[in-house]
Amino acid sequence: MKTREREFLDEMNLVVPWAALVSLISPHAPAPGAKGGRPLFAVKTMLRIHFVQQWFNLSDPAMEEALYDMALFREFAGLDTGEHNLPVDSSAQLSQ
Repeated sequence: MKTREREFLDEMNLVVPWAALVSLISPHAPAPGAKGGRPLFAVKTMLRIHFVQQWFNLSDPAMEEALYDMALFREFAGLDTGEHNLPVDSSAQLSQ
């Protein structure tokens, strides 16, 4: 049996034009290594995290915690399950 969250995210995978959104955003995203610091995540990953954060009304810290706690959100965002691969303050990367 699928959870409501899984059903919702499965549907969003089908109806959100991810490739089109990524192609619109990518030219404006910071280049990897342009400013130093932590490595940037792929635009697609950050976009999916941003959408999850909005859909589930999560603050920045709550979104970060949810990525650690919920395999479903990591899977949707396309993140490895290793904790070292999770973004910190994901919305800050999106807004840069």
